[in-house]
Amino acid sequence: MNEAAFSEILSGLYDNQVVPYLGPGVLFDVKSKLNGQAIPADSDSLILAMNGGKPMAPKLMFEFPRAAMNQELKRGRNFLTQFLDKTYADSQWSRAAIHDWLAEWKPAYVIDINRDTQLQDSYADEEHILVVGTARIIGNDFRYKLYHYDGKQYFSIKQHEADACLPILFKPMGTPLPESSYIASDADYVDYITELMGGFAIPDFLKQYRKDKKYLLLGMTLNRDSERMVMSDIVYGGDSHRGWFLRQNPSDKERRFAAKMGLELIEADCVDLINYMRLPQVA
Repeated sequence: MNEAAFSEILSGLYDNQVVPYLGPGVLFDVKSKLNGQAIPADSDSLILAMNGGKPMAPKLMFEFPRAAMNQELKRGRNFLTQFLDKTYADSQWSRAAIHDWLAEWKPAYVIDINRDTQLQDSYADEEHILVVGTARIIGNDFRYKLYHYDGKQYFSIKQHEADACLPILFKPMGTPLPESSYIASDADYVDYITELMGGFAIPDFLKQYRKDKKYLLLGMTLNRDSERMVMSDIVYGGDSHRGWFLRQNPSDKERRFAAKMGLELIEADCVDLINYMRLPQVA
């Protein structure tokens, strides 16, 4: 364990100079309260859950957006929305240790590419701004929705109405709350990434806030192009040393990409971080 790096990371997190960037691995300890099954979070588990527990063709198992595109073409867009709502909208899931930690200190800005609501639950007693990614919206140049949470409920707002002094929760891949909106299929990703590269998927106040920030990629993998492209554009404008990438047993591809991005690779995972902070480890 690299204790010096962890100490530097935590210091930056508590000073709001380091931004948590949460991937599927932060939900490693989340189980169903009904049957004890793990929450579908990563690509493979999402595909299996979407397909009734059965693997799909190898070319579709490669990545969830590809499998989701196949199902959208066969069964319609509503099928994907209903599947993701059913998976994430109810309260059957146990809490993640990482989210309990985030709830204790509530950073000023968090990016969460998962589609569950645990990050929002962590801020349920505090005002905040929610930025939700959208795609394939007719009559709108922007690929996000903005909401203000007043401590009780969400209200849709315009960009100029956002109070950037409040905590900002960025859910680029969507969430079921306050209304269902998801980036899921290949077509969604193509549209969203195109507008993200053009600057139309991030509000202006967030472009200003993110300048010179560092990032902690936690629970992430960087083997697939879709997640790499989304991450690259979201962290654009950060410090030349972009931050840290926690990844146990990284691939050569991940090592090269992290180096290219200016991310320091630490061969550790969420459990190592939790143990370092002396929080209870969840089996």
